[in-house]
Amino acid sequence: MTGVASVPSQGGAPPVLAILPALREALAAGPSVVLQAPPGAGKTTLVPPALLHEPWLAGQRMILLEPRRVAARAAAGWMAAALGEVPGGRVGYRIRGESRVGPSTRIEVVTEGILTRMLQDDPALEGVGLLLFDEFHERNLQGDLGLALALQSRELLRPDLRIVVMSATLETVGVSALLGDAPVLSTPGRSFPVEIHYRSRPRTTRVEASAAAAVRVALEQDQGDVLVFLPGTGEIRRTMEALGDPPLPRDVDLLPLHGSLPAEAQDRALRPSPPGRRRVVLSTDLAETSVTLDGVRVVVDGGLARVPRFDPRSGMTGLETVVVSRSSAEQRAGRAGRTAPGRCYRLWTEGEQAALPERPVPEILDADLAPLALELALRGVGDPQELRWMDPPPPGTLAGARDLLADLGALDGGVITPHGRAMAAAGVHPRLAHLILVAVGEGSEPGGVACDLAALLEERELIRGEGFADPDLPLRLAAVRGEGVHIPDLDRGVLHRVRAEGVRLRKRFGVREGGRRGRNEGIDPYEVGRLLLLAYPDRVAMARPGRRGAVRLSGGRGAFLPPEHPLAGADLLVAARLMGGTGEDRILLAAPVREGDIRERMGSRIQRVERVEWDPRTQAVSATREERLGALVLRSGGLPDPDPEAVAAALLEGIRSAGLEVLPWSEGARGLLQRVAFLHNLEPDEWPEFTTEGLLDTLPVWLGPWVGGIRSLAGLGGVDLEPILRGLLPPGSRDRLDRLAPVTVEVPTGSRITLDYGDPAAPVLAVRLQELFGLAETPRVGGGRVPVTLHLLSPARRPVQVTRDLASFWRSGYAEVRKELRARYPKHAWPDDPLQATPVRGPRRRH
Repeated sequence: MTGVASVPSQGGAPPVLAILPALREALAAGPSVVLQAPPGAGKTTLVPPALLHEPWLAGQRMILLEPRRVAARAAAGWMAAALGEVPGGRVGYRIRGESRVGPSTRIEVVTEGILTRMLQDDPALEGVGLLLFDEFHERNLQGDLGLALALQSRELLRPDLRIVVMSATLETVGVSALLGDAPVLSTPGRSFPVEIHYRSRPRTTRVEASAAAAVRVALEQDQGDVLVFLPGTGEIRRTMEALGDPPLPRDVDLLPLHGSLPAEAQDRALRPSPPGRRRVVLSTDLAETSVTLDGVRVVVDGGLARVPRFDPRSGMTGLETVVVSRSSAEQRAGRAGRTAPGRCYRLWTEGEQAALPERPVPEILDADLAPLALELALRGVGDPQELRWMDPPPPGTLAGARDLLADLGALDGGVITPHGRAMAAAGVHPRLAHLILVAVGEGSEPGGVACDLAALLEERELIRGEGFADPDLPLRLAAVRGEGVHIPDLDRGVLHRVRAEGVRLRKRFGVREGGRRGRNEGIDPYEVGRLLLLAYPDRVAMARPGRRGAVRLSGGRGAFLPPEHPLAGADLLVAARLMGGTGEDRILLAAPVREGDIRERMGSRIQRVERVEWDPRTQAVSATREERLGALVLRSGGLPDPDPEAVAAALLEGIRSAGLEVLPWSEGARGLLQRVAFLHNLEPDEWPEFTTEGLLDTLPVWLGPWVGGIRSLAGLGGVDLEPILRGLLPPGSRDRLDRLAPVTVEVPTGSRITLDYGDPAAPVLAVRLQELFGLAETPRVGGGRVPVTLHLLSPARRPVQVTRDLASFWRSGYAEVRKELRARYPKHAWPDDPLQATPVRGPRRRH
């Protein structure tokens, strides 16, 4: 059975009811169905109770997946009430830290992490006949993993296992294909229309102020309850404050709703308003799809969401505020039209609406994949392509996650270790699982502290307020453990949850520690750092000189914390939480650590490195012995006996970076280079090309053997380059060099004048004109093939003529030169016929 079956809605009733006959037929005929109920269509939790007595279920259980704990509890409560029961009877739920199931439970609502554990513990899912994935469009990492594992289980072990994927804004084509061309059941349209109003929010205006203003307009102009979407708890708190001054009408109840609230506070926000009263519910995206709020007629949408973003550069995940997608905006607006016509105020313009992304980015493409990598290893999946995914995990991010797991001892050669299995069963992030397991092995006291520390790190920020809170993690841990510290703006709700989670983890790991709070013994910050090394071996930070609060992370990135904070004076830190930036990361939570503890915990990671390298500052070779932790140098000292070859290589590298001019060039050496260049230009196949680039590239060949024992540029002064360069000439060519490119030329006076080969195409002979009297032809080099360029000089050695044709000069140029210079230099010979005159070196002798 394939294709899309469109089922018309039935009046004001939830359209899911209309889908049920087609759904029963589809599940009786095949193993998979895609169920699409449009935004605001109605409770998908109507589905499981309606299927309890299907013959193919035959007394087996149904598992309903909800992405959030609040939704799981609410769905179980609603279905149980529909059956005239309370959770724990035919309908139950299981979420982390809480379970309401019994022997008669047939419908079990679980969060996605619970399903993953069920599939790992029992891949065949014995006793389960139907899996329903609700709100699958949220594309949570655990939801994608759970569906991939369930499909593998069905393929290998349970061909009779039925799977229904449900959502309002689902990519039905892709999901249907993933499920083997499963039929798609869809009910078009909303039960009631929702009127959209766009309200421009200036960039300088905070979303809280705009939301509060829209709420007051809605309470004045519209009927029913108001649901407000805000990105996080801070925005919810500030919007509540804005709505308190001036106060709202007396018949209005102002209620927050987010996953961090206690269960009773969540239930209070979810309950319909009593007759004669209205409620304004300020919610995160929790209310977008996961829960039902009856009585809502107005939605105020801030257009923002807070999502986790993984940074592969730093290996860290942080929360980022982003604009919502169009599908999310549609889903949110639909909450206003569930029971009657409604209205949605969007705090952005219609033009901005068109620029929104179509759908949110699936978490698997932008998340920390360490938990996923651990689950795949536990399942025995070496290649993620063995499973069927909507979007496969990115290979680079997955490889980084596996490297981390290997560092934590969870993987060995890609295969899960016993320690890795214990980590997978812990129910917390692999970093925190490793922290607790190792600390518990060291005793009850460190084990108890580790449980509190893990609970603290799992929760959101403990200190409320604008900007960045104090980065002191030991201070927060002292508050959690009741050590008598005072922290302004401490969030008591978060503190309560952290303490409760710490107790749960103690029970989970069998830690017996009495008198946890009230001992006033204080928290040793360095012991906190010692424990943090277990969870964050890749986040050790070392102070950088010259700037208080500036540190370098062991991974190589720079980071900082407030320079006025006491932690800024620590030499070594462990950063538990950072906020990435374009340049440096900001440390949000950290504890100091001793070097000795780093060596104890991470001795196998410390590398002993001998460094022999060129120091451009001293213009000499530096030889040091270092102990390094990643990019951090824990200890450094001189290396007394460095490898001579390494010293020579470093010296040559220094010469290469500085250039050939730093070598001790004598006149003979420079002249040799020029003479060889002249001959290469004349006979390219016979003579080497001594270019600057070529000589630099071959430094080890021609200079390397002559620099043994030398460690600085100053030490090169005794190196004679001329014989070294002669050694590079072809055998038997040295005599030819002197013959074809002589250093000097003898002129008629008997003087030997040095040739200048600076221009390899035209060597220059600079000589006083009087020394050439009687010479009829220009001297030649290169075996007579190249006339030299004569720079004919005055008695004062200033050029008076440049020529390569001396005979022509005597005929036509000399007379003019003689006329001009003989009055200036009367003591010098200026014969009428230079070819018949006697050459002289200086002035005429007096008789």
